[in-house]
Amino acid sequence: MTPTFGEATRVWARIGCLSFGGPAAQIAMLHLEAVERRKWVSERRFLEALSVCTLLPGPEAQQLAIYLGWLLHGVRGGCSAGLLFVLPGAVVMMALSVLYVSYGAAPAVAALFFGLKCAVLVLVADALRRVARRALTTPAAYGIAALSFLALFAFAMPFPVVVVAAGLLGFAMRPSGEAVPTALDSIRPGWPARVAGLVALAAWIAPPVALVLAHGGVLADVGVFFSKLAVVTFGGAYAVLAYAAQDAVRVHHWLTPGQMLDGLGLAETTPGPLILVLQFVGFLAGYGAGGLPTAIAASLLTLWVTFAPCFAMVFLIAPSVERVLRVRALASALAAITAAVVGVIANLAVWFGVQLLFPAGPDVAAFLLVAAAGVALLRFHAGVIPVLLGCGVVSLTLHVVALR
Repeated sequence: MTPTFGEATRVWARIGCLSFGGPAAQIAMLHLEAVERRKWVSERRFLEALSVCTLLPGPEAQQLAIYLGWLLHGVRGGCSAGLLFVLPGAVVMMALSVLYVSYGAAPAVAALFFGLKCAVLVLVADALRRVARRALTTPAAYGIAALSFLALFAFAMPFPVVVVAAGLLGFAMRPSGEAVPTALDSIRPGWPARVAGLVALAAWIAPPVALVLAHGGVLADVGVFFSKLAVVTFGGAYAVLAYAAQDAVRVHHWLTPGQMLDGLGLAETTPGPLILVLQFVGFLAGYGAGGLPTAIAASLLTLWVTFAPCFAMVFLIAPSVERVLRVRALASALAAITAAVVGVIANLAVWFGVQLLFPAGPDVAAFLLVAAAGVALLRFHAGVIPVLLGCGVVSLTLHVVALR
């Protein structure tokens, strides 16, 4: 059943405010709201969209939100879903960035978000279970997911290599026949999305070009640097970190390695895409060059050149994807990529768990909070919001008691 635009907008806003935990948890929340609870799109269509978005550079969870919004309500739906997915986290990250440069690492804030991360780890684990149960329907799919996980986790293979290999394997294993029906009853007209994609493309390029032509300086450097990152970083936020750390820290000297890790910690505990860590990097670049006003301008510019390309890419390719999915060989390749995505999510979940539970050895407080969140969410089926807030308050209370 297709929702009204207003109903969908309220759900996108809710997801944007509650999408803690990085891409694994965010994809799971999109699945929970759009597929399981409201049945706006089919399971198969969701997984097809997810497979396509993993092939694009940039934050796959936000691109998936744009794609789902477009499926439901065209260009305005994609814009609504994509903007609301980012804005809450961007506002929080801006506030935390100001707090960071004004008051240091803000231990009380870190303690609060530490509790949130413990609850989020349970959400990620449950998300992995649900997505795997629906995406892995054949022995071959299980094998592809396992190989994908091992390639990423054990051998640190480049993400594009894993995805392309899975797609080629699926193509080779295609069933006989020429075409399959799409998961939608009808295909949405493509020209409005393509026009919107071209507009988004021009809007993305215009600010950094104008800044370079005007006077250069740190804002021009920030615009050009993050525009390049937006189109060359496949594999989500974790892949971006390698590029950002190498140039922002070692070449531009906008921040220190320790500050880069602080920014990642803040991004992991705010709603929205984990790639919001780049907003923090842009903020510090501007702060070092011209204080708070320049920091805010650089932060907003970073947001623009990071996320505007997502709208351009999704709107430009989505109409074509809807048609090529009818080709059985390509559908088989995307099914294999979907299985590989389960391995990708598992890799992210394990990475997140190791960082949280074993930062420098076992963290007893983290284990206890994770266990409590697991019991509340999985055994007693408590709501996500009460569990998140409860873990945050408990962590903050323990921090205050420890100071006395």
